[in-house]
Amino acid sequence: MKLGFVTAILDWAGYEEVIDTAAKLGFRCVEVACWPQGKAERRYAGVSHIDAERVLSDDAYAAHIKDYAAEKGVEISSLAYYPNTLDPDLEKRNAAVEHLKALILASKKLGINMVTTFIGRDQYKTVEENLEIVKEVWPPILKLAEENGVKVGIENCPMLFGPDQWPGGQNLMTTPALWKEIFELLNSPALGINYDPSHFIWQKIDYIAPIYEFSDKIFHVHCKDIHLYPERLARVGTMAYPLDFMAPKLPGHGDVDWGKYISALTDVGYDGYICIEVEDRAYEGSHEKVLESLELSKRYLEQFII
Repeated sequence: MKLGFVTAILDWAGYEEVIDTAAKLGFRCVEVACWPQGKAERRYAGVSHIDAERVLSDDAYAAHIKDYAAEKGVEISSLAYYPNTLDPDLEKRNAAVEHLKALILASKKLGINMVTTFIGRDQYKTVEENLEIVKEVWPPILKLAEENGVKVGIENCPMLFGPDQWPGGQNLMTTPALWKEIFELLNSPALGINYDPSHFIWQKIDYIAPIYEFSDKIFHVHCKDIHLYPERLARVGTMAYPLDFMAPKLPGHGDVDWGKYISALTDVGYDGYICIEVEDRAYEGSHEKVLESLELSKRYLEQFII
């Protein structure tokens, strides 16, 4: 496996500084944030270290992106963009879909051939209603991906943390049951999983068994931890806002058993990219703290990943 990190946490840095940082810290890859220019609607969103539209229109820029990473010995695991492609606001939905399509084409041009994202959800509609929207929105996206040999890895984050995402959350593909249903519904070899075990922790879902069930659909892996606070959960229950009873943490600072998790990935022969995703508020106070979080996470995970 190739250990890296999601670049969104380096929101102050340009592309070259991101690659330099990865090389200096000894990471083998980065999952590069590629939001539309100037768009930021939530925490960890809106960061753009590669301009996808410019990649498509400017061959010299595209060559620089490829060459700079190669010179530093750092691979780009994926172009990352996590919007709501099923947003109830049709203007926002269409904008998200169009940028995602641009990422697919840019990923092909750069030779990365991977995009990581969400499948989206209309938070005010039922699961059944959302599945009908999925059947409308996603086949053209996946057809484009198939035609260009690009894989699309869907992260399993429910995007349900506070009142602005209540009641249904903004990402439908969040449980093994829904994975199975959507894979059958869309039936595309281009569609897979960007597997993050932390989201199963607070949903009280087994995060090991699905590795075996969906081994052929694991395209990319995230390393983020979650700590549940039992005393808080006992007071508010699982129907509360999730951040009322849990918190994202660095790998090793939460409840994921990383030894078992990595062992299961090796069992099924996964040897792809595995990227640290920092969302731990304890390490957000300064640039130095952010860099420390990457160093600590890498040091911890190197027990399991060489």
